[in-house]
Amino acid sequence: MLSPDLTARLREALAGAGYGFDAVVAQLGATAHEALARNETTPALRRTAGDSPLEGLVRLFLLQAGVDRDAADRALPGLVDPLVAVGMLEEGGGEVRALVDCRPYADDEHDLWVVSDLTPGLDGSDAQVGPDHVLGISPASTSLAQLTVRRPVGRSLDLGTGCGVQALHLATHSDQVIATDVNERALAITRLNCGLNGVANVDVRAGSLLDPLAGERFDLIATNPPFVIGPGTGELLVYRDSGLPGDQVVEQIVRGAPEHLAPGGWLQVLANWAVVEGRPWEERLADWLPADHTALVVQREVLDPTAYVELWLKDAGLHGSVAYRTRYDAWLDWFEEQQIEALGFGWICVRAAPGGQQLLDWPYAVEQPIAPAVAAWGEAAARLAGLSDEALLATHPTAAPDVRQETDGAPGAADPETIVLRQQRGLRRARTVDTVVAGFVGAADGDLSTAQLLDALASLLGRSPTELRTEYLPLVRDLVAEGFLSLTGDSALP
Repeated sequence: MLSPDLTARLREALAGAGYGFDAVVAQLGATAHEALARNETTPALRRTAGDSPLEGLVRLFLLQAGVDRDAADRALPGLVDPLVAVGMLEEGGGEVRALVDCRPYADDEHDLWVVSDLTPGLDGSDAQVGPDHVLGISPASTSLAQLTVRRPVGRSLDLGTGCGVQALHLATHSDQVIATDVNERALAITRLNCGLNGVANVDVRAGSLLDPLAGERFDLIATNPPFVIGPGTGELLVYRDSGLPGDQVVEQIVRGAPEHLAPGGWLQVLANWAVVEGRPWEERLADWLPADHTALVVQREVLDPTAYVELWLKDAGLHGSVAYRTRYDAWLDWFEEQQIEALGFGWICVRAAPGGQQLLDWPYAVEQPIAPAVAAWGEAAARLAGLSDEALLATHPTAAPDVRQETDGAPGAADPETIVLRQQRGLRRARTVDTVVAGFVGAADGDLSTAQLLDALASLLGRSPTELRTEYLPLVRDLVAEGFLSLTGDSALP
């Protein structure tokens, strides 16, 4: 733990050196920055051979390289000895080395510094980590940050905070943030990161899952839990292993956390789940969801068991070790016993409001951050839940501005064989439609009501207006729910 005074001095030194995300990228250049993302430091070492404080900090904290005492003093004036004393640095053999990672991190609006344990496996070195290892910025943490709905809220919860990066995000739009974890080292690092970034509205608590939150409610809960699916035995890495078998930790959160949501509040989970033989994944996960809540579940990726085991054994630094083949074989045996044929990865978003539930297999490219599209989906689902068919007919639909129409057919044909409506933003959904739906969306500019549009199409096609309304009103609901249409200009809207 750093004292408030030492934390403030470290913050001043980092800022004084210009140690920010954009400055580091500029210093390294695209090639070296991309190599570092692959855990290769040589290109970056070649780009930081000067004596500036910025280069010294990059070599020290990001490249895990030793720097001489003079370079360390230029990068951290007056701080080397105090940081050695508290265990952030070590000195020996004429060099200073970092014992933790401290890296600049940024989104579109905020610049932060995030301390964590050292990134394992640089340049092919031994990647094994301790059971209380505190993971830094990762693709998973970035994905959750991009998924989390950003709106001003009273209270939010970072469940399983790790290094605290989600809490730092939540603090920018929440009056109060609660950050919980079972790992005391993670809690200490979260407190440090809050102090380093001048964040005062985060309450850091020790406890497992929802245990320290009895009776409390939140407007937003974001969590990247330790979701690795396995037998729950053997040595556990607390940042990824819950100690519970299978996907029970995710199931417990999805079943239990909605009880802690305030009306209209969101639960957003980044997770793995088991795909069990003979049962669709959507059916399993639908059983976890509270029936009276709106929910959007998106499966983004599916791995076969062998690829999954290889991924996480390598993550634990076991690739090439004596135990690797034994652990691999035992893990596959357990998957076979549990009849797990694949492992799904994706998003679970639950909102404490009446509305529909959609479980979607969507491995395609999406717009990032995806959070605005998730929020819009939730609002549309809640709106439609309170909208009768009569009220829907009175609304004035407007086609989303990003929707494009694609047609396919033989050259010169009078009518296309297929018509596809495709979104350019958000989930970038695509929907095959007929000429009635295409005509409806094409004419939906907010001037005419849904009833007027359907009746006009019935007249044009020589069909019964009543039959057309009955057939196509459910499709209008789907188009609104999926973001192809929005509803405006009518007092009947809830």
